[in-house]
Amino acid sequence: MTEPFIPAPRTAVGGDTDPVRDPSSRDLGRLLARVAQGDHDAFAGLYDAVAGPVYGVVRAVLLDHAQSEEVAQDVLVEVWRTAPRYRADRGTPVNWILTLAHRRAIDRVRSAEACAARERRAALLDRTPAYDQVTEQVEAVLERERLRVALASLTDVQRQAVTLAYYRGLTCRQVAESLAIPLGTVKTRLRDALIRLRAHLTATL
Repeated sequence: MTEPFIPAPRTAVGGDTDPVRDPSSRDLGRLLARVAQGDHDAFAGLYDAVAGPVYGVVRAVLLDHAQSEEVAQDVLVEVWRTAPRYRADRGTPVNWILTLAHRRAIDRVRSAEACAARERRAALLDRTPAYDQVTEQVEAVLERERLRVALASLTDVQRQAVTLAYYRGLTCRQVAESLAIPLGTVKTRLRDALIRLRAHLTATL
Protein backbone atom coordinates (compact mmCIF):
# COMPACT_ATOMS: atom_id res chain seq x y z
CA MET A 1 0.00 0.00 0.00
CA THR A 2 1.67 3.19 -1.20
CA GLU A 3 1.83 6.11 1.17
CA PRO A 4 -0.40 9.05 0.19
CA PHE A 5 0.56 12.64 -0.15
CA ILE A 6 -0.63 14.71 2.80
CA PRO A 7 -3.05 17.08 1.07
CA ALA A 8 -4.36 20.43 2.24
CA PRO A 9 -8.14 20.71 2.85
CA ARG A 10 -10.01 21.07 -0.39
CA THR A 11 -13.55 21.58 -1.68
CA ALA A 12 -15.38 19.75 -4.43
CA VAL A 13 -16.05 21.22 -7.87
CA GLY A 14 -18.69 23.95 -7.75
CA GLY A 15 -17.67 25.16 -4.31
CA ASP A 16 -19.69 22.62 -2.28
CA THR A 17 -17.81 21.17 0.64
CA ASP A 18 -16.68 17.63 0.03
CA PRO A 19 -18.42 15.53 2.74
CA VAL A 20 -15.35 13.32 3.07
CA ARG A 21 -13.38 16.39 4.17
CA ASP A 22 -16.06 18.22 6.12
CA PRO A 23 -15.15 17.90 9.83
CA SER A 24 -18.72 18.49 10.91
CA SER A 25 -20.05 15.43 9.07
CA ARG A 26 -17.04 13.16 9.21
CA ASP A 27 -17.45 9.75 10.75
CA LEU A 28 -13.90 9.08 11.88
CA GLY A 29 -14.58 5.40 12.38
CA ARG A 30 -15.85 5.09 8.82
CA LEU A 31 -12.93 7.09 7.48
CA LEU A 32 -10.43 4.98 9.39
CA ALA A 33 -12.01 1.81 8.00
CA ARG A 34 -11.61 3.19 4.49
CA VAL A 35 -8.02 4.22 5.25
CA ALA A 36 -7.35 0.63 6.29
CA GLN A 37 -8.41 -0.36 2.77
CA GLY A 38 -5.95 2.09 1.20
CA ASP A 39 -8.39 4.92 0.41
CA HIS A 40 -6.34 8.08 -0.12
CA ASP A 41 -9.37 10.38 -0.08
CA ALA A 42 -10.47 8.96 3.26
CA PHE A 43 -6.98 9.51 4.63
CA ALA A 44 -7.04 13.14 3.46
CA GLY A 45 -10.30 13.64 5.34
CA LEU A 46 -8.95 11.92 8.43
CA TYR A 47 -5.84 14.06 8.23
CA ASP A 48 -7.87 17.26 8.17
CA ALA A 49 -9.74 16.15 11.27
CA VAL A 50 -6.88 14.98 13.44
CA ALA A 51 -3.74 16.81 12.28
CA GLY A 52 -4.35 19.70 14.68
CA PRO A 53 -4.97 17.58 17.78
CA VAL A 54 -2.03 15.33 16.91
CA TYR A 55 0.29 18.33 16.64
CA GLY A 56 -1.06 19.69 19.93
CA VAL A 57 -0.34 16.46 21.81
CA VAL A 58 3.16 16.23 20.35
CA ARG A 59 3.94 19.91 20.95
CA ALA A 60 2.90 19.59 24.60
CA VAL A 61 5.62 16.96 25.05
CA LEU A 62 8.40 18.25 22.80
CA LEU A 63 7.81 22.02 23.02
CA ASP A 64 9.97 22.62 19.93
CA HIS A 65 7.87 23.61 16.89
CA ALA A 66 10.04 22.04 14.18
CA GLN A 67 10.42 18.74 16.00
CA SER A 68 6.71 18.68 16.78
CA GLU A 69 5.82 19.11 13.11
CA GLU A 70 8.20 16.33 12.13
CA VAL A 71 6.87 13.89 14.74
CA ALA A 72 3.24 14.78 13.95
CA GLN A 73 3.93 13.97 10.30
CA ASP A 74 5.45 10.63 11.34
CA VAL A 75 2.37 9.88 13.43
CA LEU A 76 0.01 10.48 10.53
CA VAL A 77 2.10 8.27 8.28
CA GLU A 78 1.94 5.61 11.00
CA VAL A 79 -1.86 5.97 11.06
CA TRP A 80 -1.92 5.28 7.32
CA ARG A 81 0.28 2.23 7.70
CA THR A 82 -1.35 0.75 10.79
CA ALA A 83 -5.02 1.64 10.24
CA PRO A 84 -5.91 -2.08 9.76
CA ARG A 85 -4.81 -2.69 13.37
CA TYR A 86 -7.38 -0.32 14.84
CA ARG A 87 -10.06 -2.02 16.96
CA ALA A 88 -13.14 -0.06 17.91
CA ASP A 89 -13.55 -2.04 21.13
CA ARG A 90 -10.27 -0.58 22.39
CA GLY A 91 -11.22 3.07 22.10
CA THR A 92 -12.38 5.75 19.70
CA PRO A 93 -10.37 6.55 16.57
CA VAL A 94 -9.32 9.90 18.05
CA ASN A 95 -8.07 8.29 21.26
CA TRP A 96 -6.19 5.65 19.29
CA ILE A 97 -4.52 8.24 17.08
CA LEU A 98 -3.65 10.59 19.94
CA THR A 99 -2.20 7.67 21.89
CA LEU A 100 0.08 6.98 18.92
CA ALA A 101 1.04 10.66 18.92
CA HIS A 102 1.87 10.70 22.61
CA ARG A 103 3.97 7.54 22.31
CA ARG A 104 5.89 8.93 19.36
CA ALA A 105 6.59 12.15 21.23
CA ILE A 106 7.81 10.28 24.30
CA ASP A 107 10.01 8.10 22.07
CA ARG A 108 11.57 11.23 20.58
CA VAL A 109 12.30 12.63 24.04
CA ARG A 110 13.88 9.35 25.14
CA SER A 111 15.92 9.17 21.96
CA ALA A 112 17.18 12.72 22.48
CA GLU A 113 18.04 11.96 26.11
CA ALA A 114 19.88 8.78 25.12
CA CYS A 115 21.82 10.70 22.47
CA ALA A 116 22.75 13.40 24.98
CA ALA A 117 23.84 10.73 27.47
CA ARG A 118 26.07 9.10 24.83
CA GLU A 119 27.63 12.46 24.04
CA ARG A 120 28.27 13.11 27.73
CA ARG A 121 29.91 9.70 28.12
CA ALA A 122 32.03 10.30 25.02
CA ALA A 123 33.12 13.69 26.34
CA LEU A 124 33.96 12.15 29.70
CA LEU A 125 36.03 9.43 28.05
CA ASP A 126 37.89 12.09 26.09
CA ARG A 127 38.86 13.73 29.38
CA THR A 128 39.70 10.43 31.10
CA PRO A 129 43.32 9.23 30.89
CA ALA A 130 43.89 6.12 28.83
CA TYR A 131 43.97 2.78 30.63
CA ASP A 132 47.73 2.40 30.13
CA GLN A 133 48.34 5.87 31.50
CA VAL A 134 46.22 5.20 34.57
CA THR A 135 48.00 1.89 35.11
CA GLU A 136 51.38 3.59 34.93
CA GLN A 137 50.27 6.25 37.40
CA VAL A 138 49.00 3.64 39.87
CA GLU A 139 52.14 1.56 39.54
CA ALA A 140 54.30 4.65 40.08
CA VAL A 141 52.39 5.50 43.26
CA LEU A 142 52.72 1.94 44.54
CA GLU A 143 56.42 1.88 43.68
CA ARG A 144 57.01 5.13 45.57
CA GLU A 145 55.15 3.78 48.56
CA ARG A 146 57.19 0.55 48.54
CA LEU A 147 60.39 2.58 48.29
CA ARG A 148 59.30 4.86 51.13
CA VAL A 149 58.70 1.84 53.36
CA ALA A 150 62.01 0.31 52.30
CA LEU A 151 63.91 3.51 53.12
CA ALA A 152 62.30 3.55 56.53
CA SER A 153 63.91 0.17 57.21
CA LEU A 154 67.42 1.64 56.89
CA THR A 155 69.44 3.05 59.73
CA ASP A 156 69.65 6.82 60.00
CA VAL A 157 73.20 6.99 58.67
CA GLN A 158 72.41 4.65 55.77
CA ARG A 159 69.28 6.64 54.83
CA GLN A 160 71.31 9.85 55.02
CA ALA A 161 73.95 8.52 52.63
CA VAL A 162 71.34 7.17 50.18
CA THR A 163 69.44 10.47 50.19
CA LEU A 164 72.53 12.48 49.37
CA ALA A 165 73.84 10.06 46.74
CA TYR A 166 70.66 9.02 44.91
CA TYR A 167 68.17 11.82 45.54
CA ARG A 168 70.50 14.81 45.47
CA GLY A 169 72.89 13.29 42.94
CA LEU A 170 76.12 13.73 44.92
CA THR A 171 79.14 11.57 44.24
CA CYS A 172 80.55 9.37 47.01
CA ARG A 173 83.36 11.88 47.53
CA GLN A 174 80.90 14.75 47.77
CA VAL A 175 78.82 12.76 50.27
CA ALA A 176 81.94 12.12 52.33
CA GLU A 177 82.82 15.83 52.28
CA SER A 178 79.25 16.82 53.12
CA LEU A 179 79.09 14.45 56.11
CA ALA A 180 82.77 14.95 57.07
CA ILE A 181 83.43 11.22 57.12
CA PRO A 182 85.94 9.01 55.28
CA LEU A 183 85.17 8.05 51.69
CA GLY A 184 85.43 4.35 52.58
CA THR A 185 82.74 4.77 55.25
CA VAL A 186 80.39 6.35 52.72
CA LYS A 187 80.89 3.49 50.27
CA THR A 188 80.28 0.92 53.01
CA ARG A 189 77.09 2.65 54.14
CA LEU A 190 75.81 2.89 50.56
CA ARG A 191 76.64 -0.76 49.86
CA ASP A 192 74.91 -1.98 53.02
CA ALA A 193 71.94 0.29 52.36
CA LEU A 194 71.48 -0.98 48.81
CA ILE A 195 71.69 -4.61 49.96
CA ARG A 196 69.05 -3.91 52.58
CA LEU A 197 66.81 -2.02 50.15
CA ARG A 198 67.04 -4.79 47.56
CA ALA A 199 66.17 -7.41 50.12
CA HIS A 200 63.20 -5.41 51.40
CA LEU A 201 61.81 -4.61 47.93
CA THR A 202 62.22 -8.21 46.79
CA ALA A 203 60.35 -9.46 49.83
CA THR A 204 57.39 -7.16 49.08
CA LEU A 205 56.93 -8.21 45.44
